[in-house]
Amino acid sequence: MPAGDAFTHDQLLDIERAVRHAEAASGLHFSVYVGGADSETRPFAIELLNELPDPDRSVLVYVDPAGRRLEIVTGATAKRQLSDHSAGLAALAMQTSFAAGDLTGGLVTGVQQLGDHAHQAPLLHANEPHQQ
Repeated sequence: MPAGDAFTHDQLLDIERAVRHAEAASGLHFSVYVGGADSETRPFAIELLNELPDPDRSVLVYVDPAGRRLEIVTGATAKRQLSDHSAGLAALAMQTSFAAGDLTGGLVTGVQQLGDHAHQAPLLHANEPHQQ
């Protein structure tokens, strides 16, 4: 996550904790990018997603505070775990915080919601021996 001067050290730690929580809850990889786009917002966010080490299992949250833009993009595998509806709910929560001037709180809340919505149910009986 490019930080620049937008975040304090404590705010960065809060965002990193939210990312770790989302990753632990979902088994997916989460990234946050805050900054301007070199081109149209959505294609730029998709380009950023595709540059990640495991784009298929990744969720990227792109925020351009100056341009008032937010994109949540998912890789192919991540899309199967995180519905558009769930991503939309997280986006709404983020936008509400952003509108109140709380960029960090919006990112933390949104990333946590994304991770919770993409939660994988635990495998039952995975460690039990096969019985015939």
